[in-house]
Amino acid sequence: MLLPVRRVRFATSRCKFVKPHFARLRPVSESGFVASQLQSYNAAQRVRYAASWKCETTSLGNKGTVIVLFVRPKVAELTFQLYGRSLHPELFEIYSSRQLERGGYSAKVDITSAGHVITWRFAGLTLTEVAASAQHPLPQKRRLMSFKLKGEREDRLECRGGVTYQMSFQLETVEPEIFWHFQQELSRDGERQGLLYQFDASGRLSIGALSYIHVETRNRSMMVQAFHTFPDDFAIVKSQSIFELPPRS
Repeated sequence: MLLPVRRVRFATSRCKFVKPHFARLRPVSESGFVASQLQSYNAAQRVRYAASWKCETTSLGNKGTVIVLFVRPKVAELTFQLYGRSLHPELFEIYSSRQLERGGYSAKVDITSAGHVITWRFAGLTLTEVAASAQHPLPQKRRLMSFKLKGEREDRLECRGGVTYQMSFQLETVEPEIFWHFQQELSRDGERQGLLYQFDASGRLSIGALSYIHVETRNRSMMVQAFHTFPDDFAIVKSQSIFELPPRS
């Protein structure tokens, strides 16, 4: 599904939306999992406020107190958002993290209770991608994208100086056998490369959710592929994001 061209103005980020054009994510049933997902880049460049939810409050000084969620949300409550700013790390319960620098840009990649946070910086520009619960109290200021995470979606954003951001996500519900096979492959391959975290079991099932993030860097681009499993729903969320510097003149 390709989205129509959209144009918006932001006083500080100066970004505009354009038609996306990059490799699609493949369904779980058709993929060889991590290895086959990585080829696409080389080829084409639970929270309700109820007793069942666990949360804690964190003080941000004069900015007040926020609720931090540290239980996996239901997959139906997920959102995918992009900001033209950084977000306070205390807004999230972070389980695993990695920082990197290359080619003039820097990035921080976090696995959180609901999904992930990617903070990418280059020449004064900051882009922050968040996969989180719709109930997670995140700010609206300088929010560039906000989608309910269901089905498939693609989009592309051009920012000042020629920087481009491309995203694609897919939510897939599969048969239990396929789900457990995928989760086993995810656990095995994730131990060898990338960022991997296995969550505690929810109680109904003996195996907890998994989150795996693979980052591939080049001098002028960074590709991030994220996989999040939701055993209670036999659902898998996959996303692919590319942050790209402008071509050299």
